[in-house]
Amino acid sequence: MSKMTEQDIKRASVNLETAQIAWRELQRFFASGSAIAVNGDLDLIEVAFQISEDNRTQVAQWMESGQIARVADAQALAWYEADAIVWAVVVRPYVLVQSIKIPD
Repeated sequence: MSKMTEQDIKRASVNLETAQIAWRELQRFFASGSAIAVNGDLDLIEVAFQISEDNRTQVAQWMESGQIARVADAQALAWYEADAIVWAVVVRPYVLVQSIKIPD
């Protein structure tokens, strides 16, 4: 059996803090500008981990490519009107949100 590293433990902790939640419950975070959308092609847990580790280089790359960004007004409205459930995790001072993937 392999030994878990400190990074493995931190990733596991982030995973345990991730939950599905109604977008409507996150409105105050959106209003304050702290709701961050994570593209569905990215692993939400890995993004949260890299932000928590202050990996500015990786986070900047994701931002430049548009894979993470503040939740846009149009996206927020679409989720609100659809009464959408999203994946979310808190990485202070942000709440990272990602659409739930529906299997093909």
